[in-house]
Amino acid sequence: MKRGEVQLVNRLGLHARAAAKLVNLAKTFSSQAHLARLPEPASEPADCKSIMSLLLLAAPLGSRLELAVQGEDEDEAFAAIARLIGDRFGEQE
Repeated sequence: MKRGEVQLVNRLGLHARAAAKLVNLAKTFSSQAHLARLPEPASEPADCKSIMSLLLLAAPLGSRLELAVQGEDEDEAFAAIARLIGDRFGEQE
């Protein structure tokens, strides 16, 4: 399992459009990916392949999240998801 911390840097945080982009990306990998809010107490992990699960994180700008990915392509999935988040989900602001 690959784990690491990511931070939401886009102005609107993990809103519906950003969550949809994350779900579409996560579904291209066979690995299971989850996000949980930090710091302690952490939230329940949200399935990155479920838009409702991600939206229930209620993660605004600046939220620190733990990304956990497990499976045969976990390295690629982790890197792609972390890159999407770091790139503000492709948003300009």
